[in-house]
Amino acid sequence: MMKRMVGMSLFSSAGIGDYFLNRNNIDIVVANELVPRRALLYRQVHKNTQVVIGDITNEEIFDEVEQIAKEKNVKFMIASPPCQGMSVAGKNRKLDEMTADSRNYLLTYVVKMIKSVKPDYIIIENVPSLFKLKLKIDSTYLSIEDYLKFELGNHYNIETDTLDTANYDTPQRRKRAIVKINKHDTQWSWPRKSNEVKTVIDAIGDLPTLESGEYSKIKWHFGRTHDERQIEWMRHTPTGKSAFENLIHYPRKRDGTRVKGYQSSYRRIKWNEPAPTITIRNDCISSQRNVHPGRLKKDGTYSDARVLSILELMRLTGLPDNWEIPVDTPEILIRQVLGECIPPLLIEALVKEIEYG
Repeated sequence: MMKRMVGMSLFSSAGIGDYFLNRNNIDIVVANELVPRRALLYRQVHKNTQVVIGDITNEEIFDEVEQIAKEKNVKFMIASPPCQGMSVAGKNRKLDEMTADSRNYLLTYVVKMIKSVKPDYIIIENVPSLFKLKLKIDSTYLSIEDYLKFELGNHYNIETDTLDTANYDTPQRRKRAIVKINKHDTQWSWPRKSNEVKTVIDAIGDLPTLESGEYSKIKWHFGRTHDERQIEWMRHTPTGKSAFENLIHYPRKRDGTRVKGYQSSYRRIKWNEPAPTITIRNDCISSQRNVHPGRLKKDGTYSDARVLSILELMRLTGLPDNWEIPVDTPEILIRQVLGECIPPLLIEALVKEIEYG
C-alpha cells in the first residue's frame, strides 16, 4: 500500500481543487487563503487542515505557514495564485499591463516557499494566459517557465502544459495552465486523457425540472429567482441557443427597444456536450452560457428558465452530492468559489501519476 504524503496548499480559496487529495494519500496539513469567508469554508470542509488566514506577502503570515510546513515535513504543494491579474475574460489586457500587475508577482512567494520548505512535488495552476505572462526580474523580462527554471532548475524538473478538465472525467470544459515540478530524483508523468468525455446530461440529466424560485426536496437543488422578463425570454429559447436569436421573445429594455449583447449571453448550455467553463457570475441569467439546457414542453416553450442550481454546478465541477459544506453557507459564496476553482478531478489525475515509495 502506498504510504501517505503530507502536503500544503497556497491561495487555497475554499479548497475545491484539494478535495480528492486525501483519497489519493495526500494529507493537506496547512493551507493559506487571504479572504476570510473562503478560508472559513475551507476550514469547515477540510477539518484536519490548519488554515492560516491572511496575506502571504505579510511576513508574519508567510512565516506561520512556512513553520507549520517544516514542522509537518511537507512533501507536496499545490498553489493557485489569484488569476485576476492575468485573466482576459471581459477585456483584452495588454501584456505590459499584465507584467505591471502586482497580483502576478504572488508567484514569487510560491517560489520563496518552495526554496524554504523543499517539497518533492509541486503543482502550480492558473488560467492559460499564465504562459503568456512575463515577469520583470532584476530588469530582465522572463516567461513564467524561464523564471521557474532560473530559480528552481538546479534541483527540480519543471514541465508545463495547458489541460482541459473535460479530458479528465469532468463534465465541464475548463482549460488550466499547469506547472508540474518535481525533484530530480523523483518520477512524475503527465496523466492520460480519459477514454470518454462526460456530458451535461450524464451529470445532471437525472435531476428534476425546476423553474425560477422553485425548491426541490434535494439538497442544494433549487431555482434561483430571476426577473419575469428574463424568464419569459428563456422560456422561448431552445437548448443550446441564445435568447438574442429569438424573433419575438428577445432581450429588450422596458421601453421595448432591443438590448445589445453577445450571443454568448442569455444562452442555454447543451445537453450532449461538457458544460462551458463555469464563471464567477454563474448567478446571472444574462451572463455567459450558464442557463440550464431546458426540456421542450407540450406548449412549445422550454422548461428550467433559470441559471444552474448549486447542485448542478457541483456535479459539473466534479464534486459529489455530499460535498460537506454547511447548510447555512451563502448561495453567492458557493457560486463564487465554484466559478473560480480548478475542478478536483484534474488535480486527482495529476497526483495519481506521482511515483513515490
